[in-house]
Amino acid sequence: MHKFRLLLCSTLVALAVLAVPISSLAQVAVGVSVTVAPPALPVYTQPICPGPGYVWTPGYWAHGDDDYYWVPGTWVVAPVGMLWTPGYWGWGAGVYLWHAGYWGPHVGFYGGINYGFGYTGVGYAGGYWRGHDFYYNRTVNNVSVTNIHNTYNKTIINNHTSVSYNGGHGGINAHATAAENAAARERHVTATKEQMQHEHTARGNRDQLASVNHGHPTFASTPKAGEFNGHGAGKDSATPSHDARSGRSAADRGHPGSANAAQNNAHAAPSRENHQSSHQHVNSQPHLESARNSYGGSSDHGKSGNASGGGRGESHGPQLGSEHYERSNGRH
Repeated sequence: MHKFRLLLCSTLVALAVLAVPISSLAQVAVGVSVTVAPPALPVYTQPICPGPGYVWTPGYWAHGDDDYYWVPGTWVVAPVGMLWTPGYWGWGAGVYLWHAGYWGPHVGFYGGINYGFGYTGVGYAGGYWRGHDFYYNRTVNNVSVTNIHNTYNKTIINNHTSVSYNGGHGGINAHATAAENAAARERHVTATKEQMQHEHTARGNRDQLASVNHGHPTFASTPKAGEFNGHGAGKDSATPSHDARSGRSAADRGHPGSANAAQNNAHAAPSRENHQSSHQHVNSQPHLESARNSYGGSSDHGKSGNASGGGRGESHGPQLGSEHYERSNGRH
């Protein structure tokens, strides 16, 4: 009976792979297939960015021997000039298949999943490379301008969603655009050694299992890969605070190093055809004109290290008040 189940599982995986577009085959982790959908994405805070060159990689549900487990969102030292395309679960041939994430010059398709913190489901709105420097969008990233000077402000729509998979019953109904398929064919760099060790550590922590935490992992985010018990590790917040529901972040209250508890699921995916970030160029120019914050402070500028103004603190987390999405018009 056991051999029959293995044969059946292998057959289903083979059929599902055949249903995946050729451009996406490199992303499919063959053998990782599940018949039960992953849990909803938890709500969590983003730890403050450790320093220049780190890029946020969102948390996700991975699958072990017989259960899902949560791999915390974390800051990772990125390969220079590379952006992270998150992995995602996609439905096909009666099973959920895991499509592995990768580093590349452009952001590809990741199932339309709204992972938050700039990963709206289409492209990446959290920052861009200019030469060897990464510029951070402070609207969706928790960065301190004391340590990081390459920052700008660009607001996006505040919209909650927690769906963690593409296709199937209740899944995200999204398909890859031509630009995203092109990105999938570009030169890739697989997850770094730190990222793989980070996932391994999560798998070995029983509290991260969905059957134990019921969708609310003990460690939902970490300041660096593998630092589950380090200062700044974030826990799941099942119920957003009053300030989070009202759209006012912890940063607005003057707490450096804090992010809004609802930030993980606070970004809507705009029209896939009109979104520019899905084929973002790595040598793009900085935004020299930034949106004002929700309470009238001064705007931030591309290379300026002084981002305070209008009574704002020196460092703070993302701000969500009265946000609206601004099309980049070809500028990144």
